[in-house]
Amino acid sequence: MATDALAARGAAVESEPFDYKPLSTTAVASLVFGLLSTAIFLSGGNFEDALSLSPLALLGLALGCRSLSVMRASPDQFSGGGLAKAGTALSAVCLAGGLAFSGYLHATEVPEGYVRTSFIDLRPDEVDLRGDHFIPPEAAKLDGQKVFIKGYMRPGSHYSDGGSAVANGIRTFLLVRDNAQCCFGDLSSVKYFDQVAVAMATNQRLSYSPGLYRMGGTLRIFSQNAGDTSRGPTYVLEADYAK
Repeated sequence: MATDALAARGAAVESEPFDYKPLSTTAVASLVFGLLSTAIFLSGGNFEDALSLSPLALLGLALGCRSLSVMRASPDQFSGGGLAKAGTALSAVCLAGGLAFSGYLHATEVPEGYVRTSFIDLRPDEVDLRGDHFIPPEAAKLDGQKVFIKGYMRPGSHYSDGGSAVANGIRTFLLVRDNAQCCFGDLSSVKYFDQVAVAMATNQRLSYSPGLYRMGGTLRIFSQNAGDTSRGPTYVLEADYAK
């Protein structure tokens, strides 16, 4: 009797459907890239940085759409539809909203009367160097002009009116191309075209922050220092605008 009951129970278990469905790896990847794409909003409104981060959101969108498509075609094959939807939505919001926000700032951030320039514009290319032009011709035209440039304050380079290194009341500092480790090494390793010496030409003083600075002022170019930072800075900004 007991043997018959066990056999009947075993047959019932075998007849029950097996509902387990493996989690879609593309759905998980979509969510991961969607979360990573939030960095677009953390780019400080720097449009170039936002563009460089946009592939994360594009990958999240592509993987999410792919995962959802597979699940619709074979609903019993994979689980993770919620993850795929979340990753797709998050990627779409970050791509559209982040780029729109950064694009708006890029279009409106330059004060009237200033010419936009960047560290890329200050860097000579191979053609310039072959012609012994350490200052790109287009950059050379900016000497004495009002320019607008964005960058980061190099740690340890900021000084107050009294010449002391402080975190507040900063009058002079080095504006560098990015806040990556490459610019925080020994100063001699930072190329002359990746740094601009800033001196506030007004009573405005700054506080140190690792974030992005938007600077405006008169650019002075000392071409004799190009290639040899021990002589002094090549690019000097007499700043009258800071944000």
